[in-house]
Amino acid sequence: MDQAVNSSALGAAGAAGLSPLHLFLNASLVVQLVMIGLVLCSIFVWAIILEKVLLLRRVNREATAFEDRFWSGGSLDDLYDSEGARPVHPMAAVFGAAMGEWRRSSRIAGIDVIHGGTSERIDRAIGITVARETDRLSRYIVLLATIGPVAPFVGLFGTVWGIMHAFSSIATMHNTNLSVVAPGISEALFATAIGLVTAIPAYVAYNLISRSVDHFAERMEGFGTEFAAILSRQSEERGSGRG
Repeated sequence: MDQAVNSSALGAAGAAGLSPLHLFLNASLVVQLVMIGLVLCSIFVWAIILEKVLLLRRVNREATAFEDRFWSGGSLDDLYDSEGARPVHPMAAVFGAAMGEWRRSSRIAGIDVIHGGTSERIDRAIGITVARETDRLSRYIVLLATIGPVAPFVGLFGTVWGIMHAFSSIATMHNTNLSVVAPGISEALFATAIGLVTAIPAYVAYNLISRSVDHFAERMEGFGTEFAAILSRQSEERGSGRG
């Protein structure tokens, strides 16, 4: 009966000793600072993930709606006046950059829109806009690529420091009993666990979000190429009409 009671008490004590709060409070100061830093990094990682997921969903939804309006057969001038002149999403910005350059070139008196370098300027405006919008979508993603590989090593540093502190305590107490060794090592290993919990989402999210941003960049480039071809045909038609 006493043995059963003691086993239950030890089990309850072990469960309490493995709680995150208990492991944090009983760790050394350096290990606590490492844990706090990793937790803050984890919060920052999830904030970036949430922001990018919502952002990419929004820009894809806006791009689909804009392309529907673009291909509906309406006036491109009206579409430019309503959305292209002051774009609020990346696809409209690509359209606005190309349409704005074409308008400026076509208003120059005596310019040959076919051979006057208009197409090159439109392509350059599209390329610059796509690169700028891609950079905006990619903002802070590099931090995921940084935190992902670094967090486990920071956690490992906390673990090594904690184990050194635990062995120092053992040497002071002159006791190598498992009940004396285990708590300090558990608290130290908890730092590595936090590092992994921080690193794994950051690494996975970096790959997925980067792929999504690249896919949207290709979508903008494809739209820009198609629109540039439309403007080129209109330039040729205008040039042949003048001829």
